[in-house]
Amino acid sequence: MSQLGHSAPDFTLPRDGGDDITLSKMAPKAVILYFYPRDDTPGCTTEALDFTAMLADFDECGAVVIGVSKDTVAKHDKFVSKHDLGIILASDADGQTCEDYGVWVEKNMYGKIYMGIERATFLIDGTGVVQREWRKVKVKGHVAEVLDAARAL
Repeated sequence: MSQLGHSAPDFTLPRDGGDDITLSKMAPKAVILYFYPRDDTPGCTTEALDFTAMLADFDECGAVVIGVSKDTVAKHDKFVSKHDLGIILASDADGQTCEDYGVWVEKNMYGKIYMGIERATFLIDGTGVVQREWRKVKVKGHVAEVLDAARAL
């Protein structure tokens, strides 16, 4: 289910630090919205650290980075604290935002089939339209590619 060229589904989710974050309130900034399976796992930690390392570059091109998983705000707070993360982490505990973006999918690991979050990133422009999407993301080099796309907006 591609979101490309369409208005990004709006959401209000609880975020690390105890506040809520609403996508539509980010305008006129661009939003890098990335979905990841779980806090403090190897790929997810690398991705969060990579986004944090390039946060100043995203700020420079007028973009906000928001990571979304089904982890609780308490888990997000521990994850942020443990790795000194600078990005916003939102908790989609009921999974509705994951469903809206089509990232809650059937997965298969070692023959075991289960439902989980597909690692995906969406570049949403300042008017709320999805300009780019990356599905089944491989972490290595991904953040640099997203930054290049954000700079091109």
